[in-house]
Amino acid sequence: MAPSKDSVAAWSCKQVAQWLHEEGFGEYEELLCTQHRLDGPSLLALTEADLRGPPLGLMVLGDIKRLTLALRHLQRQNQAQLEELGLRPPDSLPTEPSLGPIGVEWSCDGADRRFNFGDRLSNGTELRLRNGDRPGYSPGVVLCHTHSNGRCRQHLAGRLDPEVWKTVISSIYVFLVFGFTSFVMVIVHERVPDMRTYPPLPDIFLDSVPRIPWAFAMAEACGLILCYMFLLILLLHKHRSILFRRLCSLMGTVFLLRCCTMFVTSLSVPGQHLKCASKTYGDTWGKIQRAMAIWSGFGMTLTGVQTCGDYMFSGHTVVITLLNFFVTEYTPQTWNLIHTISWVLNLFGIFFILAAHEHYSIDVFIAFYITTRLFLYYHTLANTRAYQQSRRARIWFPMFSFFECNVNGPVPNQYHWPFNKPAFMKTLIG
Repeated sequence: MAPSKDSVAAWSCKQVAQWLHEEGFGEYEELLCTQHRLDGPSLLALTEADLRGPPLGLMVLGDIKRLTLALRHLQRQNQAQLEELGLRPPDSLPTEPSLGPIGVEWSCDGADRRFNFGDRLSNGTELRLRNGDRPGYSPGVVLCHTHSNGRCRQHLAGRLDPEVWKTVISSIYVFLVFGFTSFVMVIVHERVPDMRTYPPLPDIFLDSVPRIPWAFAMAEACGLILCYMFLLILLLHKHRSILFRRLCSLMGTVFLLRCCTMFVTSLSVPGQHLKCASKTYGDTWGKIQRAMAIWSGFGMTLTGVQTCGDYMFSGHTVVITLLNFFVTEYTPQTWNLIHTISWVLNLFGIFFILAAHEHYSIDVFIAFYITTRLFLYYHTLANTRAYQQSRRARIWFPMFSFFECNVNGPVPNQYHWPFNKPAFMKTLIG
């Protein structure tokens, strides 16, 4: 028997499941009715934002739109019940808010002349609309999302705020981390174990593969090619500010962890070819000068920088792997040639690091694992916005929450030429 539409507010979860089945959305019965116990009143309060966001997170756009239309039809048939529940009927809501060029004012503090949807979403999100000139709805609407953690997220529909000031902060962060890493490398060099007392540790790869003298220079060459590829993508990507901010925050965090690991434990030199010995740089100023030399040379042998003792874990592997992941993440999936080249450079770079006997195998393995896991965890949290539901995530990842609080979901891979000239590039790329 079909559920009566005259008493939707009295429906049970079973009746909601029956309605979903009749409307052609049977595949979502388990998610909505069993996992999230959706009954009649909560069905009437359901919005498109609920369907898109966590914890539901529907991914099929057609299903989202069709289910939203069915919900609106059901809500229009039950306007009296909506008013009894304290919800504004859908006919009184603004539909398809346009982005007018004037009369826009940000409102996240609940000031007067605001337009409330009247319903709170299940994740504690309230949608508010405000016009800067007069009460009521008009073009130039700005969406403001106030989350249950008390923070406010502002954006125009369909637009990602570049938040350049946050990108500047992330740049300063990675800049300071690289400087601190250089200073720790000077400290570590003073404590490098004596090769006569502590010979190289047994390593299956290093013991099996003969050393290639030019391999480390090739590894750095692979890193430089990946760097140029990423810089080109960064130049052409529409959301370059977000990309660069994410690169800086991830790079800085991994290298900060590397500072801790190489300072805590000093490994013996991995090969007899390395002329490493404990070296004292005298006073603090001498150490700072040496750190500045490492810093300015990016720690690369191609720039004449030679370091010892910074083994756990491989910084070269971190940089090469992170650049590869950014290149493949922020280019379309159909760019198979670019992705293949990026991965080949990443894998060959790692091989050359090991073939040069500049790092133990465990250094490279741990560097690759930490970098890939951190990249995947960061982007999973950012794309699903699951951290908004977890106070623990906001406590343990405060920098992530700060940088990503206004990025609404995955960053689309859109490109445009950032300059006015030459005109053909503007026409070609957009």
